[in-house]
Amino acid sequence: MLQTARILSTRLFVRTRTSDARRLISGVSSGLPDHLEILGTRYPTDAITNVTPAILSKLSLRLHTQHAHPLNTLRSLIEAHYPDWAHLSSLSPLVTPYQNFDELSFPKDHPGRAVTDSYYVNKDMMLRTHTSAHEVEVFRKGHTKWLLTADVYRRDEIDGSHYPVFHQMEGACIFDADASAMKAVEEDNARLSQQLEQANIVIEDVPHISPTNPVQPSHDARHSELVAKNLKLSLNTLMFKLFGGVAGSSKENPLRVRWIEAYFPFTSPSFEVEVFFQGKWLEILGCGVVRQATLDTAGVSNKMGWAFGLGLERIAMILYSIPDIRLFWSTDPRFLSQFEHGKITTFKPYSKYPSCFKDVSFWSPKDKTIHENDFCDLVRDVAGDLVEDVRKIDHFVHPKTGRTSTCFRINYRSMDRSLSNEEVNVIQSQVVSRLRDQLGVEIR
Repeated sequence: MLQTARILSTRLFVRTRTSDARRLISGVSSGLPDHLEILGTRYPTDAITNVTPAILSKLSLRLHTQHAHPLNTLRSLIEAHYPDWAHLSSLSPLVTPYQNFDELSFPKDHPGRAVTDSYYVNKDMMLRTHTSAHEVEVFRKGHTKWLLTADVYRRDEIDGSHYPVFHQMEGACIFDADASAMKAVEEDNARLSQQLEQANIVIEDVPHISPTNPVQPSHDARHSELVAKNLKLSLNTLMFKLFGGVAGSSKENPLRVRWIEAYFPFTSPSFEVEVFFQGKWLEILGCGVVRQATLDTAGVSNKMGWAFGLGLERIAMILYSIPDIRLFWSTDPRFLSQFEHGKITTFKPYSKYPSCFKDVSFWSPKDKTIHENDFCDLVRDVAGDLVEDVRKIDHFVHPKTGRTSTCFRINYRSMDRSLSNEEVNVIQSQVVSRLRDQLGVEIR
């Protein structure tokens, strides 16, 4: 489900950066086979196929199911907080664009639909960009309280906090939209409020509904307010479970949580949640009252409720002090042996190998846009996790010819060993070759 403006954006729902609406379909790989075999099924390719072998190799790994892995432990802690909910984690990452966007009321011109943002197998099939792609499916199966954990896929920049595959946990709770059910919600709110009064937590709240964060036209305003309050109370208890052991460890050091009004296509009212942890405010998740259109599509028009989404890597990097998102994919025993299932411990860096920087400058083809995500995806497909970050350091348009020149700086650094300059030169030459062949650029 969600969009946010800060780094990693809690990697919820789908980003809604209106400034990116200008993105073009570009960078489609040349020389594609006529079909791809993914998880045992053959899919035809077409003009918008942009999923790469490097991405497809991740589909079967499912880090959130690996015993003692930090993502699995975090998932287990959240599931334990909602023990009587359905816990789902085996849904296929392949969905239709209709499931990923249209069932959730995303506008037709939403930037998340562009091939520069999302991975397409073909025009009819893609890799889910968020766990919300399964909301209608799960509601339709009759689940009213559920958590869904899954790997999700987005084309993105390369740095220490972004990776094209990451893991989200989606939670939803829906109720009958009648007076009797709302009475039960009111009673649950009283119970949760009493529970939080006993906790060492300070909450900065915003109105449950407001003119800028409105109740949906089809909803009773009082019912919407009760549901929004239930959402907040429930998630405040979850925040205390995850962060209270450190931040709320003394009377002088309470856990501080604050709520911020937000906008998402699939919820209203909508909110983001931040936690003050280790001296700064950290965005943790996004949430809101589920759009009635989503419930109508799922065939549960008589319900209303709330949903949230959070990025597991985002929270695990904070709780475990893991400095680089690539580490979650490491098979090095020096990483994996540090963790015990069910326990959150501070990661101990085992080495910091030197960087090796390489620049590449090129002229883009005439009348063609080379998006930064096209470049990053190509680099990932060649070099994998040997690249720590990529930065655009120069960009200009020639005043006479109108041609566009771009220069990127690639920082090669392994998490597990030293890289020789000769080894990096070989990789860099492969990157340059692919730039020419795949994107049609002229190297400067």
